[in-house]
Amino acid sequence: MKFLFCLVFILILSCNSSNRDKSVFIGGNIINPSSKFITIYRGDNIIDSIPLDQKNKFHKSYENLLPGVYKLEHPPQNQSILIEPGDSIWTRVNTSDFDASIAFSGKGAAKNNFLMEVNKQLKSEVSFLSNKYSYNSRKFSKIIDSLLNEKKQNWITFDSLNTLTPLAQKITQSSYIYPYANRRERYSLIRGNNILFNKDSVNYFSFRKYLSLGEEELHTFEPYIKYIMSYLSNLAIRGNQYFSIAKKSTDFNIRRLQIINNQIPSNKLRSTLFRSVAYEELINFDNHLNHKEFINFFSTLENGSENHINEILSLYESIKSMQKGKKLPIIDLEDSNFNRHKSSFIYNNKPTVIYFWSQTQMNYFKNTYDLVLKFKNKFPNYRYIGICLQPLNSIVLDFQNDLGISTENQFAMVDFENGSKKWVLTLLNKGIIIDPKGLIIEGFGVFTSRNFENILKYNHLKY
Repeated sequence: MKFLFCLVFILILSCNSSNRDKSVFIGGNIINPSSKFITIYRGDNIIDSIPLDQKNKFHKSYENLLPGVYKLEHPPQNQSILIEPGDSIWTRVNTSDFDASIAFSGKGAAKNNFLMEVNKQLKSEVSFLSNKYSYNSRKFSKIIDSLLNEKKQNWITFDSLNTLTPLAQKITQSSYIYPYANRRERYSLIRGNNILFNKDSVNYFSFRKYLSLGEEELHTFEPYIKYIMSYLSNLAIRGNQYFSIAKKSTDFNIRRLQIINNQIPSNKLRSTLFRSVAYEELINFDNHLNHKEFINFFSTLENGSENHINEILSLYESIKSMQKGKKLPIIDLEDSNFNRHKSSFIYNNKPTVIYFWSQTQMNYFKNTYDLVLKFKNKFPNYRYIGICLQPLNSIVLDFQNDLGISTENQFAMVDFENGSKKWVLTLLNKGIIIDPKGLIIEGFGVFTSRNFENILKYNHLKY
C-alpha cells in the first residue's frame, strides 16, 4: 500500500511538472505607461489583453499558447517576442525610449534579447548604408556580405552558449539573414531595372537560391515578410518601370497578388502577404478611385482568412468615409479634466484643424505645437485641436502647462483602436481639416507638409 501510494504521488508530481513545462508565463513592468493595457497578438489576431496593476505591472500564465512569434503591444508601440512552451519571460520597458530600454529576463529571455540586439544593430546601420546604394552591385554586395558574416559569427557564439530549440534557431538566424536579403532586394528596387541587365546580375541575385518562399513558421515574423514583399516587388515590375512610380499603381499591386497566388505554397503565409499588399494599396489615398478594382480582385484570391477579408473591407469603407465632403466619423474623446465627449463636440461651428501626438514622442509634440502656433498666426479663423493617442495623465498635463500650452484644445482618444480605424490614422503626422458643420475638407493631410499649409491658406479665405 505504501509503495502504491508513493507511485501515485510520483505520477501526480510528474503530471504537474509536465503541465509546468508546457505552460507559459508572461509579465512585465511598464515605466511611464501610455495605456492601461498590454495586448498580445499572434499575427493580426488578438490573443489577450492584460491590464496594468497599480504599480504598472502585468502578468499572466497560459497553458496552450502555440510556439512562435507573438507581438506585445503597448499603444502606440509594439515588440515582437518569441514564445515557446515552458518560457517564463519578464519584460521591462520605459516608454520614453521604448526601443533602447526594453529588456527581457527569465527563462526564454536570452533568445529575445538576442533578437532585440540584432534589431538595434540593424537600425544603427541604416545611416551607414544610406549612401552605399549608389555603389555598383558588386561593391554593395561586398558590404552586405561583410555585415552578414559579422552577425553570423555572433549567432554561432550565441548558439554555442545556449540550448536552443530548432524553432528558436530558425527565428534567431532569420532575424539577420532576411533583413540583409531585403536590403539586397531594396537595392535593386532603388537602382531600377538597369541592374538586371548587367553582367553581374546573375551573381548579384544568387542569394535567392538559399532562401525559401515557404517558411510557414515565419508567417508572423516581420523581417521575413518584409523580404518577401521586396522580392515580389522586383518580380512585379515591368520593362523600364521605376519602383517609386510602379508602387502607386493598382495594376502593380494586382500583379503582386497574382505572383503570391502562384509562388507561395503556404496558405498562412499567402494570406499574410495578401493582407500586406492590400494595406499598401489602400493607404495610397491618392489612388482611391481604383481601390474598388483591387478589392474585387483581392476578394477572389483571399480565401485563407475571413478575418483578413473583413479587416481589409473595413479599412476600405473607413477610407471612403474620410473622403472630402463626408461628415467626420464620430469617436470618443477625453478632455484634460478626464471627462468624455463625442468628437462632434470639437467643431463648435468653426473650421477646425486636427493634429495628433503621442506621449512616447514628446519632442515631436513640442515641434508640432510650434507649427500650430505658426498656423494660428497665419490662419486665425481655424480652431486647432490636438489629439493624444493615449489617455491623458497628470505628468503630460504638467508638461503642457510648463510649455504654456492651453489644455482647452487638447484631447485624447479613449479607444485608440476604434478611433484610429475610423479616422484612418496610419501616420502620427496626419492632419485633418473640417468645416464649421463637421464636413471633411482634407481627411488625409500630412500636417507638416507644404501642401497641408496650402490647403489651409486656400480654405482660410472662405471663412
